[in-house]
Amino acid sequence: MEAATLQSTTILGSALPSIPWEERPVGNSDVVWRYSGNPVIPRDAIPTSNSIFNSAVVPFKDGFAGVFRCDDKRRVMNIHRGFSKDAVNWEIDPKPLEFSGDPEVTAFEYRYDPRVCWIEDRYYVTWCNGYHGPTIGVAYTYDFETFHQLENAFLPFNRNGVLFPRRINGKYAMVSRPSDNGHTPFGDIYYSESPDMEHWGKHRFVMGTKGGWQSTKIGAGPTPIETTEGWLLFYHGVLTSCNGFVYSFGAALLDLEQPWKVIYRTAPYLLAPQTLYECVGDVPNVAFPCAALTDAATGRIAIYYGCADTVTGIAFAQVDEVLSFLKANSEI
Repeated sequence: MEAATLQSTTILGSALPSIPWEERPVGNSDVVWRYSGNPVIPRDAIPTSNSIFNSAVVPFKDGFAGVFRCDDKRRVMNIHRGFSKDAVNWEIDPKPLEFSGDPEVTAFEYRYDPRVCWIEDRYYVTWCNGYHGPTIGVAYTYDFETFHQLENAFLPFNRNGVLFPRRINGKYAMVSRPSDNGHTPFGDIYYSESPDMEHWGKHRFVMGTKGGWQSTKIGAGPTPIETTEGWLLFYHGVLTSCNGFVYSFGAALLDLEQPWKVIYRTAPYLLAPQTLYECVGDVPNVAFPCAALTDAATGRIAIYYGCADTVTGIAFAQVDEVLSFLKANSEI
């Protein structure tokens, strides 16, 4: 494992010199800034898709791989694999993922909002899985060719299941958001752990809603990023406005060995829907982070987020700047 010390904070992970990157625009002082080429994945990147958003990407071989939420033109929600050389230009498989495993679990109702996480020797995929209501589906793959589905992690109803990239105190770890069977006008983040990725317990409250942009509900975003100061967790927050829900995102720093303990948490958002592609679409006013690529050598972070539940964008940040912002603008 490689790491390079920056001004104060080190990302504990590997160098990724091929990470997508664009410098902050001149005159822009935002801690997180948008890629000028957004959206990077249009709604019709495959022939059957109505929209492609809330998706997850990881380094893979000499490029990148990902699992993408593709709602088809019937508006059925499913997940597809994709590959890229540069993590910007993607080729997405028109066929949805197929899973081996117990037919009781693999039977399709719906699948959406995937995350992908490398742990030890394989890639784990988690997503919101339909099983008499939304729960957290879990599967693994070694090659993005075959996928084996495990037991659902939790009872319905639950969403935003996000794995940590290593065991914590010998156990697999996940954060999630217990919810309901509808459009969920509430939700807090909880921590759970497992000895085998199938039996989950030791549930701990992590954090709940706050005023303003995160007053209605919150949910974990990309795989937590391990740093020398703690786990950096980007998360979405939802405000109920006179025009409906507004999804923005911020960040929190969690204790490395007891991740249910919050060290810092942003009071202001880091990115909110403001551009046309974030404000206009199937669900207006949504910026929903689902994945982050990191380069330990430079501290660079590329965040992938769903825009207006329609297309996919990228935003950029430097780990030191995010941590400095957290410390200066924290509200636990």
